[in-house]
Amino acid sequence: MTRHISALFGRSRTTLALCLAAAIASPAWAGDNATADTSATPQQAKSLDAVQVTGTDTVTTIAPSQASMVSTEPQSTIGRVYIQENVPPTGDYTDIAQISPSVYTVTPNGSGLMEAPVVSIRGFQDGQYNVTFDGIPWMDSNDFTHHSTSYFTNQQTNSVTVDRGPGTAGTLGNATFGGTISVDSLNPQKQFGINPYISLGSWETAIEGATINTGAFTSSGTSAVINLQNSSSDGYLTYAGQRRQTVFAKLVQPLGENTTLTFVAMDNELNQYVPFGATKAQIAQHGVNYGLNDDPASQAYYRYNKDEINTNFGYIGLHSAFDGWTIDNKVYTYGYNHFGFNGLDPNGETPNGTFYSATDVPGQHMRNTNRSWGDIFRVGKELGPGELRAGVWYDHQDDIRWLYEFDDTINQLNPVIAPGASSLALASADRRMTDTLVTIQPFVEYQWNITDNAYVIGGVKYNNFERDLNATVNQKTETPLDYSKKWNATLPSASFHYNFSSNWTAYAQWAKGYLAPNLNLLYVPNPAVSDSAVAPEKTTNIQLGTTWTDDRLTVSGDVYKIDFNNFVQSQKVGGVTEFYNGGGVHYKGLELEGTYLLGAGFSVYANGSLNRAIQTTDNQWNANTPHKTAALGFIYSDGPFYASLFDKFVGKTYYTANAEDDTPIGGYAITNFAASYKFDPHISDVKDIKIGVQLNNLFNNTHINALAGVTAADSTPLYWTIPARNFNFTISADLF
Repeated sequence: MTRHISALFGRSRTTLALCLAAAIASPAWAGDNATADTSATPQQAKSLDAVQVTGTDTVTTIAPSQASMVSTEPQSTIGRVYIQENVPPTGDYTDIAQISPSVYTVTPNGSGLMEAPVVSIRGFQDGQYNVTFDGIPWMDSNDFTHHSTSYFTNQQTNSVTVDRGPGTAGTLGNATFGGTISVDSLNPQKQFGINPYISLGSWETAIEGATINTGAFTSSGTSAVINLQNSSSDGYLTYAGQRRQTVFAKLVQPLGENTTLTFVAMDNELNQYVPFGATKAQIAQHGVNYGLNDDPASQAYYRYNKDEINTNFGYIGLHSAFDGWTIDNKVYTYGYNHFGFNGLDPNGETPNGTFYSATDVPGQHMRNTNRSWGDIFRVGKELGPGELRAGVWYDHQDDIRWLYEFDDTINQLNPVIAPGASSLALASADRRMTDTLVTIQPFVEYQWNITDNAYVIGGVKYNNFERDLNATVNQKTETPLDYSKKWNATLPSASFHYNFSSNWTAYAQWAKGYLAPNLNLLYVPNPAVSDSAVAPEKTTNIQLGTTWTDDRLTVSGDVYKIDFNNFVQSQKVGGVTEFYNGGGVHYKGLELEGTYLLGAGFSVYANGSLNRAIQTTDNQWNANTPHKTAALGFIYSDGPFYASLFDKFVGKTYYTANAEDDTPIGGYAITNFAASYKFDPHISDVKDIKIGVQLNNLFNNTHINALAGVTAADSTPLYWTIPARNFNFTISADLF
């Protein structure tokens, strides 16, 4: 299978190899304490402080996932120790987040080896919650979903925080509806150091990379960190290989004692073959890891089903604190450029045949590209018995979206309408669209410090967003459309936080969340018909929680009740699709997590959730919502040695395959083992060498764990299965 990857990804690794060679030849030492990213907001800084690595194994450094002592809603932060030791080096933020309560994800091709098709928080799916990088919301504006493999890698991630709620008025993004996954990037170390690493694993997986810390290299304290990485894998699914190359850089420039500038840039190149899932008949015939094949006469031929994706992300952040004022500003841009290719029906229900030949293979070629430009400005001022905070988020995203029918055998446009069309391109087009989303979110909130132990945060956020669509061939209708529409929403919030002691805190929250209307509202002949009937989807969240942390124990728990209304649905009137608001979902549940240091290097971690989500229109269980989740882990950490054993359980979930088939997926558990050892090799210029191994899915559970969708022809359900037992072996060095 490696030869097939090489055929697609013909890039050499020369550039990265030269960087690694330079790294290995240079004297360096990687310090243990990171320089803080002072561009964070005051609230973010408090959350990060709660889990700051101190260099010794306290409960806050060893806990895989833990709540913050200053949080005003259910929150779990996964720190760098857990990420480095337990998450496969190919993984992404979804693999990190899945350890926390009420979260589950599906990685059919192995961790990070394809975009996660399911990432659920309490039953809210991707597109119903925010994902941020260093506090900056990012998404595809058409439906607010995220490309999990297309941005930062695990080696460039410092921590991931899962906020299970809409936050305060200062929580920004187009989908505060279901919460926020916050990804915080790697920070520069205080001292110069180079850390090259190599990892090998199952399915011909190979990763080479290096992290370079400059330390303070100017009199003002300028410091930077750079990470270079190359990875390739055949993947667990047949003929589903991936190649990924990424570079990340962050520079922190102090400006006096109170002000810091931060510069961040990232570029990612991703090439992969992408299956669509498999029917139960295909799984029975070809095995649980069936994905694609190597038959050029088949629509499932791997060369016909591939992605070529380039992404980039950058920002300049300014943070200043003086005389009771705090000012924080980030101006940013990110871009996503995706060329996609697929057989018309890789699961075999549509026979071959094109305009040119009855035996030629029909396929589709598409391009999705977007570019966002934005700015987040925040200001805070100590005022009276508290702090007044205000700010505004502006984001402008332009998209190009086209899809053409193709004859893959002869690599030619395949006309699907009468030859009288004005061009071959129009005759072959399923969509040719450009669209724009502009979001403006101002907010104001006040933190009233009632006593030294209690405070209230109250505020309001106003959201104004406008969509513009210009299509020569509109999606679904395949007719022209030029249309603009504005929506707005006012979102109040209030939360109370109380310190019973320095170890014990509690909170209560009431807040409105929302989800901006999807672009598909405009995939109709006349969107004005449903304009007056569609408002943004909203949630009303009520949550209570508490957290205890001391030197040996961190434990937290919460209960929640969420009412989701304004559910956007569609109906056909006179054969014309119209959208309207109707019904919703009632969510409620209980979540617990904690870590306890047993002593002598041993600790135990556990979490669990009971989740309920019932649709209001028919009292049916909401799809993609497990009844329960749980995790249990044992950790040994003593000086240079680390070992862990984690089990994650996901309860039974229902997936609606079609109107007549509601498919239950039974509960399942996955157990992973990891171990590493760091030693001094007594070699000049090498401070230490670390070797590590991860054994994933220890008990080889390969059951079906998710619905992948349905076939276009007959609506036959497609499924994903759990990747079989696999391993990663990693070696890295700290050079000085």
